[in-house]
Amino acid sequence: MQQISRRGFLGSVAAAGITAAATVHSAAARADDATDVASATGRIPHEVEEHRVLVVGSGFGGGVSALRLAQAGVPVVVLERGRRWPAGPNSDTFPSATSPDERALWFGGAAEVFGRPVDLPRYTGLLEASVGENMTAVLPTGVGGGSLIYQGMSLQPTEELFSDWFPSAIDWPEMDREYFPRVARMLRLAEAPDQLIESPQYAASRHFAQRARDSGLPVSKIPMPIDWDYALAELRGEMRPSFTNGDSSLGVNNGGKNSVDVTYLAQAEATGLVDVRPLHDVRAMRRAPDGSWELDVNVLDVGGNLLRTLTLRAPALILAAGSVNTTTLLGRAEADGAVTDLPDAIGEGWGTNADRIYIWTDPAAGFPAVQGGPVVYGSLNWQDPASAHTVIQASLPSVGVPIHSTVLVGYGVSADRGRIVYDPAQDRGVIRWPAGGDGHIVHQHISRTARAIVGESGHLTDTNEILNSTWHPLGGAAMNQVCDLEGRVMGQRGLYVIDGALIPGTTAACNPSLTIAAIAERALDRIVRHDVGHLF
Repeated sequence: MQQISRRGFLGSVAAAGITAAATVHSAAARADDATDVASATGRIPHEVEEHRVLVVGSGFGGGVSALRLAQAGVPVVVLERGRRWPAGPNSDTFPSATSPDERALWFGGAAEVFGRPVDLPRYTGLLEASVGENMTAVLPTGVGGGSLIYQGMSLQPTEELFSDWFPSAIDWPEMDREYFPRVARMLRLAEAPDQLIESPQYAASRHFAQRARDSGLPVSKIPMPIDWDYALAELRGEMRPSFTNGDSSLGVNNGGKNSVDVTYLAQAEATGLVDVRPLHDVRAMRRAPDGSWELDVNVLDVGGNLLRTLTLRAPALILAAGSVNTTTLLGRAEADGAVTDLPDAIGEGWGTNADRIYIWTDPAAGFPAVQGGPVVYGSLNWQDPASAHTVIQASLPSVGVPIHSTVLVGYGVSADRGRIVYDPAQDRGVIRWPAGGDGHIVHQHISRTARAIVGESGHLTDTNEILNSTWHPLGGAAMNQVCDLEGRVMGQRGLYVIDGALIPGTTAACNPSLTIAAIAERALDRIVRHDVGHLF
């Protein structure tokens, strides 16, 4: 039976077909006035700007922050290091997962993401790898953050699970009544219709569900931020496939995904009070003598070339750049003495959400070469809160994956934690993860459930044994350690963390997106009520 190697899942799925001759999709964006100025003078232009609120990052935390502050009448500038990725029927903005090119990679991160050297043009692409001790975190870039490339599983934890892993001062009835439903409405969550699931492209999804039921495991449809009518239109041949061929793991070209850029950020920009700035890479932060916050920003073209630099100032700064990048900004500021009296626990409490990715190979299963996606069914094994875990089936393009195969993804509760330590020599936050971390939940529960689904006729390859990685880094500026429950950094007036760094290492056997957004909604309600007009 065919087995996968290091050049397998994390290499071949994404990297197959990448060549040095890949076309650079950047000609128009490079025609920038600042490039002409820099070329003519030999100097990089620099500007200083004053603003009311600065938000670093445009994923769930940044999107929620921008919209709710704007609705309160507060002007906001959102800084995103990646580019915009506009989508619509038959667009080709995103790279194909079947034959990805340089658009898949944030420049400089290719070898680490794919586990092998690749020669590509520089590009401000979708993914960057943060390589640490015993763990590699995959980081998204682009307006919309992780919502651009996440599969979209939107699961709400139970009250018991939430209470086990989050501070008791967060009122569960309020979360359940107000904030989780608010996010679900914003993202227009929906389950895949039976008409779609019954199509030939979704045979792997049906087989997963049947195998799980036959094994006595629970099976549920998974709510997704997807307009499934787009997928049905693909089946009718009315638009180029993005869902029904599994080609959605590196962004959805057809416009049917309700990502942050087309939900929260679009509504925020429509207020006229939010300025979203792509290709603005925040390099440093500091507190000014007057108590305001300053950011040093590099403005890039899509090839990663420096066009100009900015110093931006504001009385309020929200860090929403994701767990690793937010923690890096804080760690760098502490190491440089740019911000004093930061909490000692910066970098602590970091977790992987117990991520696991498997290849399921079974010639007898009838997995089609073209598999619809992204996710239809999952097995939510939450009966025992101490071992709660989820296993879902995610169809990906067959390129680079062994034939007769599909993909399983697992995550679960785990108390194992690492830390992010700022390394001045590398000028980045380095993940330090304990060898064997998450081992109990993975080996005793997640992998056992996956093997039960696979059965005796199939073969299961745990890709984390090839390259230990997570797509869901959490913590580093966690609530009740570095921040209060609303993301206010302790002892730092006007400084907030509203993203995955605020989450205490796990989202209780759920994909993190829904919980991050719900926690952000709760925080912004209180920040608007108590801080706007007082602290800034």
